[in-house]
Amino acid sequence: MTIVLDEAAGDAAARENLLDRAFGSARFTKTCERLREGRLPARGLALKAVDETGRMIGTLRFWHVSIGSTRPALMLGPLAVESDAREGGVGSTLMRAGLARAAELGHEAVILVGDAAYYERFGFRPEATEELAMPGPVERERFLALELAEGALDGAKGDVRATGAIRFAPKPAAPVEARPIAA
Repeated sequence: MTIVLDEAAGDAAARENLLDRAFGSARFTKTCERLREGRLPARGLALKAVDETGRMIGTLRFWHVSIGSTRPALMLGPLAVESDAREGGVGSTLMRAGLARAAELGHEAVILVGDAAYYERFGFRPEATEELAMPGPVERERFLALELAEGALDGAKGDVRATGAIRFAPKPAAPVEARPIAA
């Protein structure tokens, strides 16, 4: 049985290990990663799936972006599921829970770059992204969008930009005063 929960701060290592297993180091070179870099996921939209033992078997996050100069949207991704849990509907369960939560929180549109054959079952389509540009290379047939509110993407055009909260960088260490070494 799959249970969907909010991510906790202590889940970071398990999540990153799962993403490494699912996507490898190439995940850091993707265009969507440029929009996530240095940002926090959208509040309430960092989810995990756990099995009956409490083991994390899936992860899904959404990120704040703008379409064009001012239209807010969410960017979905990454969605990852442990290889031994992929046939159990974990990804679909995470997707449905995530999209329902996004709608409940008042978000109106979601974009992603992914496998159209998989994401079309949730209502994602490439037509709404035809006039949008990502900040790097993207295979057009994989650039998809979903309206959570009717008409949310009508006339959408322009660049997709990151708008989410910036992750706080640690304070730099105080400079150490140079002292001569006694001989």
